Amino acid sequence: MNQQRRVPGWLAGLLGAGTLIFIWWLLAVTVYHPDPGTHYSPVPSPFHVFSQMYHDGFNAYWIFFKVTIKEAAWGFVYGNVLALLLASTVLLAPRIEPVVMQIGVVTYCLPIVAVGGIAIVVLGGADAPGDASSTAVFLAAFLVFFTTLVGALVGFKAADPASLDVISVYGGGRLSQLRKVRLIAAVPAILSALQVAVPTAFLGAVLGEYMGATERSVGIELTRLQGNLDSVRVWAVFLLCAVVAMVGYGILGMIAKVLTPWVAGNER
Repeated sequence: MNQQRRVPGWLAGLLGAGTLIFIWWLLAVTVYHPDPGTHYSPVPSPFHVFSQMYHDGFNAYWIFFKVTIKEAAWGFVYGNVLALLLASTVLLAPRIEPVVMQIGVVTYCLPIVAVGGIAIVVLGGADAPGDASSTAVFLAAFLVFFTTLVGALVGFKAADPASLDVISVYGGGRLSQLRKVRLIAAVPAILSALQVAVPTAFLGAVLGEYMGATERSVGIELTRLQGNLDSVRVWAVFLLCAVVAMVGYGILGMIAKVLTPWVAGNER
């Protein structure tokens, strides 16, 4: 039998990116072509965007991206640590699981605009230009909480019942089961949830910057560029946001493959 050859992941990624750029260019030169006598287009061509990014240079974008990345990183840590602590508490006290799940569902269902409006009133924005915004950090943590909570609970419950029985027979309690069996069983699900949480945290930080002013940040820069109808740089910032999110997602993916080789079929 002829074995079907699979396209390498890196090649599939390049082909997908190339296809998207081609569709983008096609829309820019046809549907969104500037009107006669004007140069403005809501969808500039990729050549204009990439040339503008090259002309501006790395520092022109890094000066506000570093603030947003810092906010997203702190929100990622706070939200995920709280979610993991609550998920672990459920295993030690199973009766509180409905309460914890209800808290998670509420955080998932609440409209982010309403939450951000309350957060900016209570927490405020940045103390000085270039500082992290408390509202942005809070929204980043808020958005990652539910995903990690559910992922951790699903992972903890995936533990082998026979292994749990062995711990019980030798006198171990729920805490011993959590340390010796459930944590190991939950690692793949937790890492998968953390991987998804990376771009989510970055999105939460940007949304928080829209609501809680943080000078020299992605959210404020996008607001300024939109007000100036600078569509080329708006698209440049948008592309860089996607790159940052994908890099974070990829890093967590590589960590997951190293820590859980059996999931990816790499166990030797």
